[in-house]
Amino acid sequence: MIISNNNPHFSDLLRSPRLMLAFGFGSGLSPKAPGTMGTLAAVPIWLLMAPLAPELYWLLGLLAFFLGIYLCGSVSRQLQTHDHGGIVWDEFVGFWIIMPFVPSHSWSLIWGFVLFRLFDIVKPWPVSWFDRNVQGGLGIMLDDVVAALYAALATVVIGYLGFF
Repeated sequence: MIISNNNPHFSDLLRSPRLMLAFGFGSGLSPKAPGTMGTLAAVPIWLLMAPLAPELYWLLGLLAFFLGIYLCGSVSRQLQTHDHGGIVWDEFVGFWIIMPFVPSHSWSLIWGFVLFRLFDIVKPWPVSWFDRNVQGGLGIMLDDVVAALYAALATVVIGYLGFF
């Protein structure tokens, strides 16, 4: 499939399941803040995953991570660019990682969303190191996973300090 200017359109996504998943069912096509739109698109799937037994939840998350390595790497090669801004499967997986660490209360969804986006955008070390130095699908996935782990750690520390 040939994609002009390395920027797919929704019609391209409809013809390619890899593009459809990597671009978060079209959310990555957003001209503004595609990563944030991708994270928003991950919310309905998380709502379906949240009631699962923890073992099944983490198994699905692990499968999504390995699928993401393939999807993100394959689509990056197809688009001839590393970590195209529209590839948001990594945001899906990162959001799913933080959410089990967020305490259950009325603000949990917003809390998890904001913390994950904060660490994914700011990219503190080593998130920034993974972003710059690990290539291919693994690199695309790892920086978001590490950002999610930072967000999870921040959640645990804030809870320990008594703010929850």
